[in-house]
Amino acid sequence: MTETKTEFRFLDWPVYQDAKILMKDVFQIYNKLPRAISYSLGEQIIRSTSSIILNIAEGSGKSSDPELNKFFNIAMGSAYETLANVDILRDNGYISEAVFQNIFNNIQGVVRQLGGFKKKLKS
Repeated sequence: MTETKTEFRFLDWPVYQDAKILMKDVFQIYNKLPRAISYSLGEQIIRSTSSIILNIAEGSGKSSDPELNKFFNIAMGSAYETLANVDILRDNGYISEAVFQNIFNNIQGVVRQLGGFKKKLKS
């Protein structure tokens, strides 16, 4: 990816790219869900996953480290929420253990990157 303008710096962040991959994986799950839960749990998992991406992007536009940190905290909370939703889907037989593990690994990577960003902001 070519270097973007400073005001859109999030486009170059690996954590943003990884969160988009997570979103793509969640869409694949959502598209296979039965209609009975796609409007409740399915839409909730879409919202929580998109919240990760949107908070990374919105935080990147803030002018201070404490503001950016606030949005990273929200993104991390949304990642935990996404994982809880995926865990519920697994427990109820809507996704396999392998699919769960893939999403788990993706979320873990995003959370670790956000945690690394937060540590940098504190120092």
